[in-house]
Amino acid sequence: MKRNRFIYTILAIVLGIIIGSIILLISGTNPVEAYKVIFLGAFGKPKYISWTIVKAVPLILTGLSVAFAFNTGLFNIGAEGQYIVGSIGALVVGLLLDLPPVVHGLVALLVGALCGYLWGAIVGILKAKFQVNEVISSIMMNWIAFYLSNYLLSFPILRSIESDNSYPIKQSASIKIAGAWKMSESGRAYLAQHKFLKDILNPPLNFGIIIAIIAALVVWYILKKTTLGYELRAVGFNEKAAEYGGIDINKSIVKSMGIAGILAGLAGAITVLGVSGDIGIMAAQEGYGFDGMAVALIAGNNPLGTIPAALLYAGLTYGGGKLTTIGTYSEVVNIIIGIMILFIAMPKLLDMIKFFFTKWSKKDGKNLEKGGANE
Repeated sequence: MKRNRFIYTILAIVLGIIIGSIILLISGTNPVEAYKVIFLGAFGKPKYISWTIVKAVPLILTGLSVAFAFNTGLFNIGAEGQYIVGSIGALVVGLLLDLPPVVHGLVALLVGALCGYLWGAIVGILKAKFQVNEVISSIMMNWIAFYLSNYLLSFPILRSIESDNSYPIKQSASIKIAGAWKMSESGRAYLAQHKFLKDILNPPLNFGIIIAIIAALVVWYILKKTTLGYELRAVGFNEKAAEYGGIDINKSIVKSMGIAGILAGLAGAITVLGVSGDIGIMAAQEGYGFDGMAVALIAGNNPLGTIPAALLYAGLTYGGGKLTTIGTYSEVVNIIIGIMILFIAMPKLLDMIKFFFTKWSKKDGKNLEKGGANE
């Protein structure tokens, strides 16, 4: 089963590239040249690699959020809202509190994760206690989070004067790699003499990639090796059987959505503390929560698979932005990604059709046997 899923994913990627090539040909662009621009635009230089990693980090975590919920029988379409409240929590702590370096960043990350947990747990409670479908409630929670962010940025204590941004976080809360050193005179002088290192560190490379990889390993371990993971997956497979086995379904639903919220909230916190902290946050949706759904689908909802899936997604979108240099539209990358996801979803449809025809063929066979016996 896992082998087939991996083959389906590789085939979907190949088909996406082939159909994307046809679209590029129709638009008058050489596909080989276009894919070369995308690849080199994402991995051709050290600074491009750094930017691809930076953009992949929140995608890994939001992809994990969606994948974790899906493995427990829930569809977390609210990762975007959890991402937003996570960024709000990290911003408030990073901007308003005075704490020592390292400690400040850790506290901000924890608060961002906690905000995501609360946002996800609310959806879980609504489903567990009032049977509210998590898809509907999480979509509504996305909009509540978005407008809550806009509302909070109307306060002078957070919003920079005559700007749509908040004030930048304090340097002590930053999780950028060598962030303070890069800004110092000695750091600038050193980087000026070492171009390779400068190209790697000048993008906002941060410790988020380490956190994301650890999170993927922890989620995989929880789902596959722990009692908690067994209980959550059991509820996802069959609620009645899980309840008969003594598992509290309502608590499991809340736990599952809460953990999914932690992952997405952590993504928002990392973005604020490691990427956009110098300019604060804007009253706008980042879209990482929705992109995380695509990453989870490409990964086959495998926690460890979200790492390469996010790097592929980030590489395509970041490298695809450079297609304008050869006179074509960067939106073709979104078409390619959409085709990949479409083909990844198709095996499920094919399995359903196969199951339907197998079931009816067996039923017809039984009817023929009964008819023969009656004769």
